[in-house]
Amino acid sequence: MPPPDAFAFDALFSYLTVGAALMILGMLGFLARRNLIVMFLSAEMMLQGTALTLVAFGRFHGNWTGQVFTIVILTVAACEASIALALILVLFHRRASLDVTLWQDLREPGQPEVVEDASEPEPIEAVPGPESYPVLTPAGIEPPHPREPWAARRN
Repeated sequence: MPPPDAFAFDALFSYLTVGAALMILGMLGFLARRNLIVMFLSAEMMLQGTALTLVAFGRFHGNWTGQVFTIVILTVAACEASIALALILVLFHRRASLDVTLWQDLREPGQPEVVEDASEPEPIEAVPGPESYPVLTPAGIEPPHPREPWAARRN
């Protein structure tokens, strides 16, 4: 009979399954979305899936290695969050959008340009008048971007 504090292989399999699901969902979110905030959150989800896997293996083998690595991952993720927030704010103030395709001029020389699909529908315009309420843009349609820079719109 195993000791009462033994971590069963079935429990390890369950933790590894959840960790793999977090990693796959994070990877799909990172590759499929163009919004910087969603990409950042997807990268954080991948880190959490890795941390869960490390803790499960550490518990299965009866040592603290997985927990120590997880503390390191969480520390790095906290530092990454602060740097990413500052980067997102600077990028938004420069282009007034968080769409990564607007940053084509930052790519390395020799890299092909990403061309937008011309078949995307036009953004929906708000109806003017006293009964006009703000309307959320439907999914998949990019809202119109302001033409003047952020500093001019601030005043």
